[in-house]
Amino acid sequence: MRSSNPVFSRRGFGRDNGYAGFNTAPQAGGPAVATQANPYAQPTGNPYAQNPYAQQQFGAPPQAPATTGRMTIDDVVMRTGTTLGVLIVTAALSWALLPVDDANISRSYGIGIGAALIGMVLALVQSFKRKPTPALILTYAAFEGVFLGVISNIVDNRIADGAAMQAVIGTMAVFAGVLVAYKAGWIRVNRRFYGFVMAAALGFVLLMAVNLLFAVFGGGDGLGFRSGALGVVFGVIGIILGACFLALDFKQVEDGIAYGAPREEAWLAAFGLTLTLVWIYLEFLRLLSILNSD
Repeated sequence: MRSSNPVFSRRGFGRDNGYAGFNTAPQAGGPAVATQANPYAQPTGNPYAQNPYAQQQFGAPPQAPATTGRMTIDDVVMRTGTTLGVLIVTAALSWALLPVDDANISRSYGIGIGAALIGMVLALVQSFKRKPTPALILTYAAFEGVFLGVISNIVDNRIADGAAMQAVIGTMAVFAGVLVAYKAGWIRVNRRFYGFVMAAALGFVLLMAVNLLFAVFGGGDGLGFRSGALGVVFGVIGIILGACFLALDFKQVEDGIAYGAPREEAWLAAFGLTLTLVWIYLEFLRLLSILNSD
């Protein structure tokens, strides 16, 4: 299992990669058979076929209770709670210890941006590692928390009073809503859904990058994608994309458990969910800033 976030995914959902949940129909003739030409053939659709903890039969959830070494939903919940806990604690500390009054805002903002850049580098390092490193993921969460604490404090105290709590509530509401919709079957995560989300996300990121370049070199608000009416529209689109990524994350967690992913993969599930929740929170914060700006 790998994070569904497009920037940080190493496995992805290629047409022929056989990732759990997106290419799970068994082929005629049963499981693949190892031959001299292909001694490593695996049953179609299960990326954990050679995992000693994976079920032996293809295409069905594990029949026996989860055993030591295989990822469970409790593992995912515990790792995600730990990662988010580190992020929340460091965000609270940076809010309290890095004031954003006129005398200190430049220093605090600089520390926050520096923490964001370090967090981005750590996230990229983890994304290119073959296996998850809990210390790296938790360190990323700590630096990301510092950034979120500073930027939330700035918005809350200088732009929109109460925006941080409103963004937290909004993020929790999106998470709960997507989870209920996914479990109820109202959201069908398939290859078409994934392709649509990836295409929309790519277009969104490219537009934001172009807008940033125009803002840096041309001054002002760039092309206006992050201010005024257009800013509100793109803020809503960003939140909707985050909700779609949550659905992809839920699908990957579900498939990872069903196909016997090793327990260490729970850290990658926590990593992906944290990235998505941070995305949604920042989009809410940006949207509230636009709505409350003069």
